[in-house]
Amino acid sequence: MTDTDDAIAAFANVASLPLRAHSSPEPEGQRRRRFRTIWISDVHLGTRGCNARLLIDFLDHTDSETMYLVGDIIDGWRLKKKLFWPPEHNDIVWRILKRAKRGTRVVYIPGNHDEIVRQFCGLDFGGVEIMRAAFHTTADGRRLMVLHGDEFDAIMLAHRWLASVGDTLYHVTMGLSGWVNTVRRALGLPYWSLSKAAKHKVKNAVEFISKYEEVVARAAGERGVDGVVCGHIHTAEIRTFAHDGRTVEYYNDGDWVEGCTALVEHFDGRMELLHWPEEVARREAAQDAAPAAPAELAAA
Repeated sequence: MTDTDDAIAAFANVASLPLRAHSSPEPEGQRRRRFRTIWISDVHLGTRGCNARLLIDFLDHTDSETMYLVGDIIDGWRLKKKLFWPPEHNDIVWRILKRAKRGTRVVYIPGNHDEIVRQFCGLDFGGVEIMRAAFHTTADGRRLMVLHGDEFDAIMLAHRWLASVGDTLYHVTMGLSGWVNTVRRALGLPYWSLSKAAKHKVKNAVEFISKYEEVVARAAGERGVDGVVCGHIHTAEIRTFAHDGRTVEYYNDGDWVEGCTALVEHFDGRMELLHWPEEVARREAAQDAAPAAPAELAAA
C-alpha cells in the first residue's frame, strides 16, 4: 500500500466517524466580533497538539463574511499512523460547516499535511469551496494571493523524508508542551508554547523563517499581486518587502498548535493578527475587574 493509499484510508476513517452531538455546543445569541475576512491555518486536527479548546473559543467569539482555511486543517500524516479524533475536533468541524450554512463563504486551501484533499480542488463540500490557491481583494482594493506555502519550502520539495523526521520530532516537543501547559493551567497561568519559544531561540530556525518569508513575498511580487497570505511555518507575521520598485505585503496567519493566531481583515481593509491566548487573557481580566452584580453584592 502506498503513502497515498494510507492517507486516503486515514481520511476515510475520519469521514466514517459519526459527527455526534456537540461536546461543547456553539452558544446561541452570543455577541461576536465581526470581520470582513478571517484566515486560519495549521489547525492539525487529528493530533494531540491541536489546541482545540482555544480554537473553539475563537470560533465562538468571531464571525466574518469570508473565511479562508489556509491548509493543514486536518493532519493526514499523523492520521495514517494512528487515528486520534476526540469530540472537540468534531466540534470544530461542526462550527465551520455551520458558518458555511448560515452564509459565510468558506474556502479551504489544502496544505502538505492534508494534501490528499488537493485532488478535490474545484469541488464544493457542504458549502466549503476547495481550491489549490485563491485571490482575495481587500476592502481597500489590494489583491492578495492566498496559498498554504509548502510550495516554497525547500525541505519539503527536495527532502520529504527529512520533513517527515522533523514532523515526528515536532510532535514530541508538542507533547512536552502539553504537559507544561497542564501544569500552567493548574497554577492559573495562561497558555505558553514550548516549541514556539525554542524555535525563536534557534538561529537556524530564525534564518529559515526569514528566508522563507522573502521567497514567498518575491513569488507574490512576480505574479503582480499586492501581497500574499500563507501559513505552513507556524509563525504569524506581517511584513513588507520591496520588489521591482514597489512593495509586497507578506501575511502569515500562524497556527492553532503553538501560537494560536488568526489573520483578520476589518471592513475598511485594515489587516490585523489576533493572538488568541492574549485575547482570552484580556477578556478574563476584564471580567475579573468588572463590578459585582447586585445579587452578588447582596450576598456578600
